[in-house]
Amino acid sequence: MEKQWATIGCCGIDCGLCPRFYTEGRSRCPGCGGDDFAQKHPPCGIRTCCAVKHGKELCALCDEFPCARFDDREAMERDSFVTHKRIFPNHAQVREEGFEAFLAAHNERVALLQTMLADYDDGRSKSEFCFAAALLKTDSLKAAMDECAGETDRKRKAEALKTALRRLADEQGVCLKPQR
Repeated sequence: MEKQWATIGCCGIDCGLCPRFYTEGRSRCPGCGGDDFAQKHPPCGIRTCCAVKHGKELCALCDEFPCARFDDREAMERDSFVTHKRIFPNHAQVREEGFEAFLAAHNERVALLQTMLADYDDGRSKSEFCFAAALLKTDSLKAAMDECAGETDRKRKAEALKTALRRLADEQGVCLKPQR
């Protein structure tokens, strides 16, 4: 099976919220199973098992989940790559609410991020906007954008949004920077 949703990794990564998904040029990642995925990434055992072997879009949809590939949860949670932080919450949401509800919430986050990138990015804010879209609550993302909507200067608009997102992240106990 080929994956239908490249913005969602089989492993639970939010590919559509990753800065590399929105990068131009050779370092752009097409997302899990997206165009040129095989050329950009070495063979991914999780994708092979999930999509090819079991015909699933996401590991949480498999009867064998969680399998041995997820045994080192602690190491996966320590990963400094921010979009990896939601692997287990994403799987839990799929298990608890179903794939359609998860997909709707995921697509809402992607749409909010795309709006931030299109309307607020000053060319230096993509990573921070991606991290915020991945980690903050969607109502917080909307509130932050609403706070800054009246600003017309692109640089000030980007700075105002980053300030609002950082404040909301502090209130929610969320770190928007990669942990090394």
